[in-house]
Amino acid sequence: MTGWMNLWIDPRTIVTPELNRQRALLVLGKIDEILAWEQTKEHERDQRFVELGQYLCEVRAGQYWRLENLKSFDEFLEKRFPESRRKAYYLLAIHEHLTRVPKGQLREVGWTKARELVKVARRDGDEFNCAPWVHKAKELPKEEFKREVDRYLTGKESEPWEIIYFKLYKGQLATVERALEIAALVLGSDKSRGYSLEMICADFLAGAALEMGNPEFSAPTGHLTEKTIPLEDATKRTPFAKEGSNPAGA
Repeated sequence: MTGWMNLWIDPRTIVTPELNRQRALLVLGKIDEILAWEQTKEHERDQRFVELGQYLCEVRAGQYWRLENLKSFDEFLEKRFPESRRKAYYLLAIHEHLTRVPKGQLREVGWTKARELVKVARRDGDEFNCAPWVHKAKELPKEEFKREVDRYLTGKESEPWEIIYFKLYKGQLATVERALEIAALVLGSDKSRGYSLEMICADFLAGAALEMGNPEFSAPTGHLTEKTIPLEDATKRTPFAKEGSNPAGA
């Protein structure tokens, strides 16, 4: 019983830092100034992110949000970053974990690459060797540097990727979702929806090449590692297949 009692913390014992109103006003004003710059001058984003991260850390430590009668730091971030607080947390992490990297060099690499550097710094801890990683960040394009970090953290090669958006009418969703579900059953549930879509497209191209007698219609070689999806196998496994019905839609 005594052990459990020792785990209880009286909230009254938490010391609230004394509010330095003059300093708080200065820091809050600087944050608003930088955010205003970001809205008008895109290039300033990579020039002042180091300064912004430093000020955000000070606001959190000094609880400067109390000057605006806010209840928490999260509420402060929600007010200053209404679209997404994620970037604010990235900037905080950059300031906290990349203390060995000179600020001038951080400004050179930009905040998106600095965000990737944080992952390495967290992984390596006190053994983080910043110099070679900063050099890579300066020399490599953003996506290539991100792949370099992923390869270091996972020990695996990562392939470049893109997010593609499609506009679908509601009447089309059922067909698309059904095709992806059947593909997942055939290929394995561990495969991504993007991979399932690739296999569906490869299967269509293979059919078109056979139908038209034109091998140029086939899927590009060198990437596909799975067979195209056999329709008979798919209709046997799919939960949509019911006795007396034709799941293939024929």
